[in-house]
Amino acid sequence: MSTTIETSATSLLRFATAGSVDDGKSTLVGRLLHDSKSVLADQLEAVERVSLGRGQEAPDLALLTDGLRAEREQGITIDVAYRYFATPRRRFILADTPGHVQYTRNMVTGASTAELAVVLVDARNGVVEQTRRHAAVAALLRVPHVVLAVNKMDLVDYAEPVFAAIAEEFSAYAASLGVRDVLAVPISALAGDNVVEPSAHMDWYGGPTLLEHLETVPVGSDPSREPARFPVQYVIRPQTEEHPDYRGYAGQLASGVLRVGDAVTVLPSGLTTTVAGIDALGRESDIAWAPQSVTVRLADDLDISRGDLIAAGAAPVPTKDIEATVSHLNERPLRAGDKVLLKHTTRTVRALVKEISYRIDIDTLQRRSGAEGLNVNDIGHVKLRTAEPLALDDYTDNRRTGSFLLIDPADGTTLTAGMAGEAFEAVHGDDAPDASEEEDWV
Repeated sequence: MSTTIETSATSLLRFATAGSVDDGKSTLVGRLLHDSKSVLADQLEAVERVSLGRGQEAPDLALLTDGLRAEREQGITIDVAYRYFATPRRRFILADTPGHVQYTRNMVTGASTAELAVVLVDARNGVVEQTRRHAAVAALLRVPHVVLAVNKMDLVDYAEPVFAAIAEEFSAYAASLGVRDVLAVPISALAGDNVVEPSAHMDWYGGPTLLEHLETVPVGSDPSREPARFPVQYVIRPQTEEHPDYRGYAGQLASGVLRVGDAVTVLPSGLTTTVAGIDALGRESDIAWAPQSVTVRLADDLDISRGDLIAAGAAPVPTKDIEATVSHLNERPLRAGDKVLLKHTTRTVRALVKEISYRIDIDTLQRRSGAEGLNVNDIGHVKLRTAEPLALDDYTDNRRTGSFLLIDPADGTTLTAGMAGEAFEAVHGDDAPDASEEEDWV
């Protein structure tokens, strides 16, 4: 089996876009859709009609993505918008995330499943605070590939030195975050330069256009190289005359490959057994691989319920004490002592925020200790104590089983997105205090 999924008409790339306000992100997405022939005729006619009513000679391609009335009126993106399009070489799911600092949290949602992030900057402004924040979120979420799209090159006379300086600054910052794959592309979304078609104004640039890179960047991974993780979503017991003794465990394989005969461990109980059968789409199968949804049958009748994790290979050690990097998403601050619900895969348990270890300064990447809590859009490190043991992988090893959500138990509001383990691969300026004495669980 190949280590990557070959580029073809059936391969799929999930990617997210992010950029500061007025950097032209909605125009870029609109240009990408328009020039790749992914816009229906009636959609384009509607955009042309609205643009003409505003006194604009050319269609405002940003209207193809800014669907909310408030977005159109204010000229900014507010919510995450998902767009589906395809070229002869690949299919795409695009998460268009807001650029305003107030909506940075939305990027966490959009980029959480992305394999590539397009970070947009204005060539006149270069790398700004929000650019660094977007790069940090992409690094935090372990997005494998990052593209720096230096937009509005037409407004700086397509000057190569301007592009080179911005690309060098961003690449250095991304490297400090542990991002290994960064490609910088000079573009003009308004004029269409280097978005889908190569630019006639920047012959000094010899790299691919944005779409060419999206079509050819390696996506996917070899599931056989990852440990098998199967969160149980539902226990199937028909107890009918036809299937009197059937007991299956339904769910989606989060990672890896499961085969009939594999030895597995059920967590958090630690009980071991083997895979007796796999049912997929009403048929028996000898194998299943992520992200297939299947029903797994085991050789032994064990006490297994929703929220348990069936793991093959080296299994994570269940624990009630969790240290994690988090991105706070809610207007209500997260403080030490808060009682929350922690949702990990299909399991939800009570938890206590024992300590806010530090907050990460996005500008300097330094750890700022002594924070009373985390405010909306803050990234920090916390210590949690759960009422029941959880089997979490480190997020660096497994994005699916290393992530979780903190939820307000009073109203079910999502508070925080968590990633088990440390933030980034290299963080300087460690000002974090020593671990304080642990509090008792209440």
